[in-house]
Amino acid sequence: MVMNDNLIFMGINAPRAHQAVITRLIYGLTDLYLDKKTTLFPYPETMINEGETSPVPDVMLVDPATDLVKMLIEINHTQGIAKDVQKVKKLMEEYAVPEGFTYDYKLKKWLKLQLNDLANPTPSSFSDLIQADLQTFLA
Repeated sequence: MVMNDNLIFMGINAPRAHQAVITRLIYGLTDLYLDKKTTLFPYPETMINEGETSPVPDVMLVDPATDLVKMLIEINHTQGIAKDVQKVKKLMEEYAVPEGFTYDYKLKKWLKLQLNDLANPTPSSFSDLIQADLQTFLA
């Protein structure tokens, strides 16, 4: 952020395509929650740890009973996926998040990560945690 003559300029870091994917995921995941098909509540771009400044995943699913994050989703384009995979792995380890995903919105490819096997991401959009295919929310 740059201040100049009492004007504030903010950097642009989320293209519309990126935000559209987040919106569709939040909409679909909220429907699952409201229909009681999952007990996990979805949040868009929210700090993972409210107790201190912390990273902000694109989407996270939280167990309202425990306030623990159970799933992370990072959205990016092809050039940023490798970095996002590392971000998701780090957050999963640091906060004991059982499941994570990255989505390349240009190639329409998902990668699934599981806390018990972070070394082996798999090309899948199916969440074992909520028993739903995340790709269906983007169709």
